[in-house]
Amino acid sequence: MAEKAIITRVHTSPLALDAAEWNALLAQQGHVTPFMRHEYLAALHTSDSAVPATGWHARYLTLEQEGRLVAACPLYLKEHSYGEYIFDWAWARAYQEHGLHYYPKALIAVPFTPVPGTRLLARDEFARTALLRAAVAWCKEQSLSSLHLLFGSDEDMAASRNVGLMQRTTVQFHWNNRAPDGGKFRDFEHFLGALTQDKRKKIRQEQRRVRDAGVRFRWARSTDIAVADWEFFYRCYERTYLEHGNPPYLSRTFFERMAQDMPDAWLLFIAERGGQAIATSLIAINADPSSAGGQNVLNFPSPTAYGRYWGALERVDSLHFDACYYQPLAWCIAHGLGAFEGGAQGEHKMARALMPVATHSAHWLAHPAFADAVERFLEREDAGMAAYVEELRAHTPFRTATRPAPNP
Repeated sequence: MAEKAIITRVHTSPLALDAAEWNALLAQQGHVTPFMRHEYLAALHTSDSAVPATGWHARYLTLEQEGRLVAACPLYLKEHSYGEYIFDWAWARAYQEHGLHYYPKALIAVPFTPVPGTRLLARDEFARTALLRAAVAWCKEQSLSSLHLLFGSDEDMAASRNVGLMQRTTVQFHWNNRAPDGGKFRDFEHFLGALTQDKRKKIRQEQRRVRDAGVRFRWARSTDIAVADWEFFYRCYERTYLEHGNPPYLSRTFFERMAQDMPDAWLLFIAERGGQAIATSLIAINADPSSAGGQNVLNFPSPTAYGRYWGALERVDSLHFDACYYQPLAWCIAHGLGAFEGGAQGEHKMARALMPVATHSAHWLAHPAFADAVERFLEREDAGMAAYVEELRAHTPFRTATRPAPNP
């Protein structure tokens, strides 16, 4: 019997998709993060954070067979390149200089979220490749300049090669909870003991400065994060953006939705001095939601924490490093999490024992001459990036004799 036809659909809102069906498909993937949950993507839309008014036009793509979802991805038409963290401004400028329009372009990504993970949800390899082929075909039909898949998984990159997309490599800095003996660190002091003397001394000095300033930390997770704590967090988050001359990407309503719809994904650190809160950092977690009192909708294979947002109302020397790195790392060790991802960019993170890892994106450009030029550029960039990563790794913060065991 012939296999039933696969139907391609384009949706102008994530709300048009069934949340349970989306999350069930997500649970089948190899690299699951909380940022691909339907609740997260829907909150970006309903909070007016990633909507046409901000330059994000949802065009979620799905493949259906016999009424069942077999593949799906978050796809957006973009009028700019803000909030992506894979920089193609030079490509856009080159298009403009030749009298061509680079925008709108198409983007398969989670808005404002530079976290590696599955972007092409699919029941199998065939469906994943078919989904990406459908995305390219749709871009051609819409006469778009390009399609970009950002921070994809290994499976996404394999599908991209099958379809003929160009590959690009960038670098992030991640921490792994692996002690020199191959097990996990027992506590924060055990972790510090694995570092070189200068790095260990620097971290202790920075934490001492924070303590000597009278600052103490408390943390709350999931539904234990009070409404007042969420409110204080947003004050800090918003102020940090405004101090840099920009409004925040994410609205207050977005975080209200996070507190309501997926509280299990969040861990909040609050710095206090003299009984008053002065700074905060918000960490995402993909550990089993049931352990935080939530519903276990996904089977996360490797409990990981993600550094996401930070803000302060007062300036204290080294407070940012303590709130965003040392307190989360100590928490991860105490609670047995396997990794902490520090977000986009930042060589300074190596001094805090976050090591360089390659992240990947894939690109299709409609204009043949520009595609050829970009492909040549990416070949040179990739060679330079490989050398850059090797150079970074040569300056490891870990003592050579006690360097953590490599990934299995």
